[in-house]
Amino acid sequence: MILLPGAVLPAELAYGALIETLGNDVEAAAKDLEVYAGDEPPVDYSLDTEVGGVMREADALGWERFHLVGYSGGGASALAVAARRLDRLLSLALLEPAWAGDWDLSEGERSVWREFEKLDALTPDEFMAAFIRLQLRAGVALPAPPPGPPRPWMTKRPAGIRAFTRTFRTYDLDRESMRRFDRPVYYALGGLSNPDLYEEIAERLSRVFDDFTLEVFEERHHFDPPHRIEPERLARSLRTLWDRAEAARPSLTSTTF
Repeated sequence: MILLPGAVLPAELAYGALIETLGNDVEAAAKDLEVYAGDEPPVDYSLDTEVGGVMREADALGWERFHLVGYSGGGASALAVAARRLDRLLSLALLEPAWAGDWDLSEGERSVWREFEKLDALTPDEFMAAFIRLQLRAGVALPAPPPGPPRPWMTKRPAGIRAFTRTFRTYDLDRESMRRFDRPVYYALGGLSNPDLYEEIAERLSRVFDDFTLEVFEERHHFDPPHRIEPERLARSLRTLWDRAEAARPSLTSTTF
């Protein structure tokens, strides 16, 4: 299993609790995003940069096929992997992907993206607060900043987030290719997240993937996601997803998680 984090926390911090909960019988690789591989995002950065990084990681591990989990920006990257390299995936787990293409958008989702475009004019501090607010349901309090001084990796985050939003405006996420993805797809949705974004994305993807399961975590939102706050429940759901994927393809039952 390869796990892709969002654009804020590094992979190890994001997925540590989930990996511990899953236990030693699951081979899990928490992979940091390629957007942070250098001091600045690559000039030509796109979701294909992340697709290439996932393929290199799988090849280095010797995994011909694998299960892929992606959250937020990592979820958008995971969708690009499903579109580009569906032959390599056994299943796909999406934890509120930050973006899922630009087709069939509702007016609510279009409105959210117009607000995202306005963030480019803000200072880094203003940017992060507004970025977080846009992803929460109205009336949900902003999460408190972590205690202590800023971590060194935080300095890269505004530029990385902006690189994601730029590629979202131009990237061609091939819906027809994703329609050919015949493996199970799981989507975890926070009940306190902005429904005009993440609920709408879930609805659109349910019309793309034939085998699509939605699970709502009523008390979670995008910045206290289930992989960090409810890892036991999410681990059970992932195991159910993987069991279904293996049962559907008995010839692959020996494939490593």
